Amino acid sequence: MGKNGENITFAGGRLDRAQHLRASADALAQQPDARTMLLWRGKPLVEGAQAPRLCWLPTDHAFVGHATGAPVFLGLIDGAPRFAHDVSNWEGPTDGEAPAGFLDRSAQTHPDLPQGSHFTDLRNAITALSGDDAGDAATAKAILGWHETHRFCARCGAPSQSAAGGWQRNCPACSASHFPRTDPVVIMLVVHGNDVLLGRSPHWPEKMYSLLAGFVEPGESLESAVRREVAEETAITCNAVRYLACQPWPFPSSLMLGCYAEAAGRDITIDPNELAAAFWVSRERLALALAGQDDEIMPARKGAIAHTLLQAWAQGALDDLTQD
Repeated sequence: MGKNGENITFAGGRLDRAQHLRASADALAQQPDARTMLLWRGKPLVEGAQAPRLCWLPTDHAFVGHATGAPVFLGLIDGAPRFAHDVSNWEGPTDGEAPAGFLDRSAQTHPDLPQGSHFTDLRNAITALSGDDAGDAATAKAILGWHETHRFCARCGAPSQSAAGGWQRNCPACSASHFPRTDPVVIMLVVHGNDVLLGRSPHWPEKMYSLLAGFVEPGESLESAVRREVAEETAITCNAVRYLACQPWPFPSSLMLGCYAEAAGRDITIDPNELAAAFWVSRERLALALAGQDDEIMPARKGAIAHTLLQAWAQGALDDLTQD
């Protein structure tokens, strides 16, 4: 994808991560220009309806009192410190209620928060936020999600403590240090002639189709992971494999590695534990589906790297990149 890969959702952001200042995070939080991003159960606080944007609040705002754990020092924006607080301790209005539908379209508000602000699922705002806001929110969501699931030492099981401005957890019992991890996931544009391979996960809504994807296993190259995942899910063998672009995906902490693969054949045998369906789609039909003109195919949503890759292939933008 070349330079265009940097325009993929969540790949941007305004943050200067300022690693050299992480040890001074406590002092930076006291600066008058310090601001924080609030996240409630993974949902960032935004303001505005038609064109939402991240809502940055002073670090001493009253709602910060709902925070669980220490804040994360995200870095600097225009020289001013930026933090993230997890305010999941607040008992929101939807407590005990599971969000309806495939996406959480609910919004939570509170009178102590700025007028017009609300907590929203980042998936729901994926195309509404600016590229910079989406990237900054993804960083905050991923790092706070890591703290939520790594509160205990993986070596001895004792409670660990946040350190280095939230970019490290130390164990006071055995002195082990732990750092955030990103899980690599291959997502494959598998092509045979003029057709692309689409699949549907069993838990997705009817008619929703996307590219095949799977986690890279220990000791595995990207190319090997692509060939293994495609073979496991559809029994299709892949020949040439090429890397195209990547996307940080904070649900919870993956890096989606977009790849192009040439299928050696067309016969599909799905693994029902992985896929509900899979089939070949022509470039022309894919273009219609992306335009919302196919009654049987609802392609990957805008903002996801799968949509970006499918659209680029349908428009012929990858033809030069995928030829020897």
